[in-house]
Amino acid sequence: QVQLVESGGGLVQAGGSLRLSCAASGRTFSNYAMGWFRQAPGKEREFVAAISCTGASTYYADSVKGRFTISRDHAKNTVYLRMNSLKPEDTAVYYCAAHRVCNSGSASNTAGHYAYWGQGTQVTVSS
Repeated sequence: QVQLVESGGGLVQAGGSLRLSCAASGRTFSNYAMGWFRQAPGKEREFVAAISCTGASTYYADSVKGRFTISRDHAKNTVYLRMNSLKPEDTAVYYCAAHRVCNSGSASNTAGHYAYWGQGTQVTVSS
């Protein structure tokens, strides 16, 4: 069992930045690939970014590529999502998720592959 707690959301103007954090506890953090997903009102949950167990590989949705950066700190058992140049369409509840698979050296962009989820943190970008 892995417990995930997100923080760092808030209200920001378009063009601004935020850094989301997701603190993991309960199991060995390095055994899990980590992902960020988001869900806007009336929309399905969508993939944002993912990072492999070692942190060597990262993946991004096309909509955030070049603006968002995912990273992880194994000493702090935390994964981060740095979001720059925010747009109103980035407004959503952001969730972090953990997937216990490391043998491929990759990370999934499919929500159904992630067994553990945080409670979410709201990000609102005003125009």
